Order: sequence, then C-alpha cells, then structure tokens
Amino acid sequence: DTGGGHRASAEALGKQFQLHFPGSTYDLVDVWTLDGVYPYTMLVKAYKHLSAHPNQWRLFYHISNTFINEFLSNIHSSVTCERKIRRRIASYDPDVVVSVHPTMNRTPIKSVKRLSKKHGKHIPFFTVVTDLGSGHSMWFQKNVEKMYIASDRIKRLARRRGGTPEDRIVMAGLPIRHDFAVQAEALGDRMSSEGKRYQKSVRSDLGIDPSKQMVLLMGGGEGVGSLGEMVDSLYLTLSRQGIDATICVVCGRNEKLKNDLDVRDWEKFYDSIVQNTTKTTGTGARVDVVGLGFVTNMAEYMVAADVLVSKAGPGTIAEAAAVGLPILLTSFLPGQEAGNVEVVLEADFGSFRKRPDQIAEEASSWLQNDEKLKIMSKNSGKVGHANAAVDIVLDIGSTTLTWMSLNGERKSIMESSH
Repeated sequence: DTGGGHRASAEALGKQFQLHFPGSTYDLVDVWTLDGVYPYTMLVKAYKHLSAHPNQWRLFYHISNTFINEFLSNIHSSVTCERKIRRRIASYDPDVVVSVHPTMNRTPIKSVKRLSKKHGKHIPFFTVVTDLGSGHSMWFQKNVEKMYIASDRIKRLARRRGGTPEDRIVMAGLPIRHDFAVQAEALGDRMSSEGKRYQKSVRSDLGIDPSKQMVLLMGGGEGVGSLGEMVDSLYLTLSRQGIDATICVVCGRNEKLKNDLDVRDWEKFYDSIVQNTTKTTGTGARVDVVGLGFVTNMAEYMVAADVLVSKAGPGTIAEAAAVGLPILLTSFLPGQEAGNVEVVLEADFGSFRKRPDQIAEEASSWLQNDEKLKIMSKNSGKVGHANAAVDIVLDIGSTTLTWMSLNGERKSIMESSH
C-alpha cells in the first residue's frame, strides 16, 4: 500500500484469474508489514509522509536506487526476514506467486525457491512492473519466471539494472481495471461520430450536461495538491474565453474541498475576480463545477471527459491511454514518476504544466482545437493497453497450469518408485 497503484493492479489481476480460471482463488499479501522488521514495517507510513514532501522523496528515492543500497538491502532483508516470509508463503500453499511491488522480489523469490525444493514442486514466481517510465532497481531480478512491463524504458532498465534475460521480459502494458476494457470497446475512436455519440450518452448517465465539453481534474485518492487553485483557474479561464464546459473534480478524501465546490456561488466568485482585474472579457459562458468524492466508476468519467488533468501516476496515465484520453500532467514524484512525464510527452498525447494559470490556459486551448484533441487522442490510443490484465493473467495462468501438470507427474513418479 505504498500508493494505491500496486493494490489496484493486484486486484485487477486477481479478478481476471477468477474470470478466466474458474474456481481459482487469490490472496493479497503485504509481506513487509506482516513479516518484516524495521525499517520494512514502516514502508507504508513512510511513503505517505514522503509523497507529501517531494524534496524528501527525491533524496530517499535516489539514495535507495543505487547498487550499494540494493546489495545491502537484499542481504539485510534475507537475513532478517526470509524465514518468516517463507513461512507466510507456505501457509497459502500457492501454485503461483505474483509480485506487483519493487521491494517484494529478491527475498520472496529466494523463499519460493526454497519451498519448491523442499516440497519437490516448482512454484513459478512472476513480477508485474506497475511503473511506466521510471523504475526502481529492486524491481528487476535475473531468476524471475517472467516479468511483465509496459514500456521500452522499463525494458532497458530491466536489462541494464537487473540483468533480466530478454526472453523472460514480456511487453504487456499496465494491468488496469476490467471496466476500462469494457468502456474502450464500447467507445471505439472517441473522436469519431459514433464515439462522440457514446461519450454523450455516458455523460447523460453520469448526470453531466452532454452538450458541454468536460474537464476531469484529479489529485489522487487523497485529493492532495493545489486542486482548489486549479479549479479556480480553470473556471475563470473557461468563463473568460466563452467555453461552455463542466469541470469534474475528484476530491478523494478531501471533503473540505468537495463541500466548498458544492456550496460556492460560482457566478459571484467570477464577478468578484473580474472586478479586481483588467481581464473583464467574460462572454457569459456556462461553466459547471462538480465535486466528486471517491470515484468507483472512473472508466466512465474518463470516457465522458475531453481532457484529463492529473499528477503523473502510472496507473492514471495507463487508464487514460486505454480510452484515448489526452492528459495534462501537473506534478510528479521525483525519480519514480519523472519518466512517466517523458512517456506522455514523447508519445505526444499530453503536456506538462505546473502553475494553475498555465494549466487552465493549456486545457482551454485544447478544448478550442478539435484537430489537436483528435491527434492526441489517436496517439494516446496507441499507448493504451486496455486488456493488459487479461493478457498477463492468461499467460501466467497457462504457465502455471503447465507446471501444475508437470508437478503432478513428478509426484506420481516419485510415489510409484516407493
């Protein structure tokens, strides 16, 4: 739970196992919280603090992402935690183990190997990398069964930092919720006449005016960042430029912001601003602001949107790309998410702006340029892998069934020999 993306990917994979391999079960396990020692037991708490303090995060990330730290951490975690982790894994009697976290590879792989040797059956261990453009060195191991990745950048890191054999690396995309595959298929090309009709029907279902363009603004599950300032700037800029639009704001746990957005008199807010500025060229645009708490149907909101404004989380970018949605990035965690920005810029399906006024101007310019939106949407779709979770699970499942069959044959031979 160092960020919601790891759990979201794990759950997306687990649900696909149940869909495609009926009768299968899965368990989500955080081995460090359950079986670690200090400092591993503090990872979740430390992440929440460091992610809110980017400069501290930058220092921590770059110091930890070194060969010497990886070497010492692997030795320390193996000596202090491996036996407990092995017992934890053994308690589930698994047929397969899948890691979706960078720190849960080297020592758990060792544990699985020892269990395989002890019980005379091979337990395959897979890694699904949930980073997009940058990846911590601890993701990458040589002796993993297979590693699933989402970009050439990650592939290069796996080869260089981990020495992972090329034939064990699979380009699959980030596993995201099945809702995105469903919505992507229903939407098709969002800039086509059929796609636009479907988009309007989804807006109507969500209670959003289908005749207006929509900007979806996200700040993560906690609703952190300068969301309030971005909303204000977007509202003012859209109003001044005469763009009829709806701004949907995902506030997460930030109930104070949601309440403020819900009760504010936006016309009065606009008038109070223009009275104190020389920019008084408002054209009477109708701009609605909708505050949202936790959103469980994000795929529908991304289909309904014309522009996504968000921090550079890999899962969010992957979800947007799955439905061909252009994305305006506003911030990133140093080191871990810096490469995600480059992925978006290189593929030309978005841009990066920091200041709220710059964000508002950029989003407004996109809404007024249908051709630009069309190009970015097409480029976004090229990057998207809506069915990544399905593809990964089918491959893992097929390999696991093969090993289960071989393990059964081996057991029968051993029993008959006695």
